[in-house]
Amino acid sequence: MRQASVIVLGILLLAGCSMGGEVPVSGGGPLPGGETARVVQVIDGDTIDVNLNGEQVRVRYVGVNTPERDQSCYSEARAANSSMVSGQTVTLLRDTSDTDQYGRLLRYIYVGDTFVNEQLVRGGWAEVVVYQPDDQYADDFRMLEQQAAQSGLGCHPSGIFDDGSYTR
Repeated sequence: MRQASVIVLGILLLAGCSMGGEVPVSGGGPLPGGETARVVQVIDGDTIDVNLNGEQVRVRYVGVNTPERDQSCYSEARAANSSMVSGQTVTLLRDTSDTDQYGRLLRYIYVGDTFVNEQLVRGGWAEVVVYQPDDQYADDFRMLEQQAAQSGLGCHPSGIFDDGSYTR
């Protein structure tokens, strides 16, 4: 009986160590390797302007995409983003790429312990989009998007995310 308990405990420990869904959290301070900035403007559901080291910089969220200005659910996705980040101090974490073709910083966004990119997908306000090589949380985001779609959350009922593709 004791041997079975040890085996079960070992399996649980190994499962916990291999879960890709774990994301770094902070105790309110900057995350390791991250840059701290203040949000000065919410552009849309996946883009913000921040004051970073005294300079205003545009930041595009990595791994997600939200409806554009002329698409259904744009206002709702923008409002969801704004409710989390507007006026907040954020931590910006880089995946692989520093900037995109438009010169925007590409980052994962945290407000305290809240992983904003993840919360947008979880709430159905964003879809998963992988722009290689930036794919650190792609599998986790896909799982969250599937759950949001099945639950009819956020923008999913509008059909805006029904293109069948995770890449661009």
